[in-house]
Amino acid sequence: MPMPAADAPVSPEDRHHLIDALRGFALAGVLLANLGYLSLYNLLTEPARAALPTAGFDAMAIGVIEWLVSAKAITVFSLLFGLGFAIQIERAQARGAGLSRFVRRLCWLLIIGVVHSYFVWWGDILMTYAVVGLLLVLFRRAPDGVLLWGGLFVALVLPTLLVPWLGGGFPGLPSRAEIDAMTLQAFRTDNWQRVFTANAAMVNWTRLSGGMLLCFVLGRFLLGYWAGRRRLLQQPRNHRALFHKLFWGSLAIAVAGTLLQLAKAHLGWGAEFLPRWINGFLFRLDSLALGITWAAGFTLLFLRPRGERLLGVLAPVGRMALTHYLAQSVVGIFVFYGIGLGVGPETGAVGWLLAWVSIFGAQILFSHWWLARFRYGPCEWLWRSLTYGAPQPMRLPHAAVAS
Repeated sequence: MPMPAADAPVSPEDRHHLIDALRGFALAGVLLANLGYLSLYNLLTEPARAALPTAGFDAMAIGVIEWLVSAKAITVFSLLFGLGFAIQIERAQARGAGLSRFVRRLCWLLIIGVVHSYFVWWGDILMTYAVVGLLLVLFRRAPDGVLLWGGLFVALVLPTLLVPWLGGGFPGLPSRAEIDAMTLQAFRTDNWQRVFTANAAMVNWTRLSGGMLLCFVLGRFLLGYWAGRRRLLQQPRNHRALFHKLFWGSLAIAVAGTLLQLAKAHLGWGAEFLPRWINGFLFRLDSLALGITWAAGFTLLFLRPRGERLLGVLAPVGRMALTHYLAQSVVGIFVFYGIGLGVGPETGAVGWLLAWVSIFGAQILFSHWWLARFRYGPCEWLWRSLTYGAPQPMRLPHAAVAS
């Protein structure tokens, strides 16, 4: 059997279906969280939200989303990115290749992220992924302990140490309330130039004021890299006991952290009982722990035959994650912005949830239809072709399509 070329792309047959399915699951959560801003609801002031006819339902539904999904879905997504780096390093070493392809891949991802941010939606994460991903190269020879404990330190502790320098953003920047008001007003209009200008301003504001996002992403990348080195998701059956420990341990930490936050907020515990900085730490701990809980629980269910059949439906979505992530922005803008259908935020969480079910349901169906005919999603094919410097094979053989 001929050996694969040192710089050849990975075939669909060599993929890990659990990882693809978990990525599809995470993408569903990312869409649900992002629709808070894509629907313009999160740009409303508190009085404006309270005045909506759906205010009662909104408070309950969004509270659940904030606790279970927001920051947790992107945690799983980020862990998988770090894990993917470990897989790519392993395959590159097996083929005698270096890191040049990985670096090219991230450089093109950075370009895609810049275009997505400035020309589509300001909430893009791809730029940050590309920049922070390049930092992972510096850790490729780090011991496993450095990846694990370093990842926890960067994700949980380092932001607290950086708050005095980065917490306030940069002088002269508008406040969160001011930038939200300006952006909402622009996005409600049907003036493309005004929407484009406001979107670019929001990109710049979030990049200058959101320094903590770098810690969020890098910490999770390192933890995912550690998990990839340990082959946790590549060989999940060998680590079933560890997944049980991760699930129950992370769930206990998340519940404890949430209860402390609720107690501090509703029982009036002041700085004499819990220092002020503890709020940020508890939020970061809750997000990371519950994200790990989701990933471990998903894996344990996937290891069961029925669970694999059910959750495996999401694997094609995970294989087309880039295509679907970009499409979610475009569809969200078309539905809710003034330059599209102009639905706006007035439907509250009801419109938000209906859009989520409709968009992600359509993406599941489209993924199965598309991958029955083609090797990669459209954007994945473009990204691969740019990375390898030549168009990659796209259409499946006729026999595979017929089956």
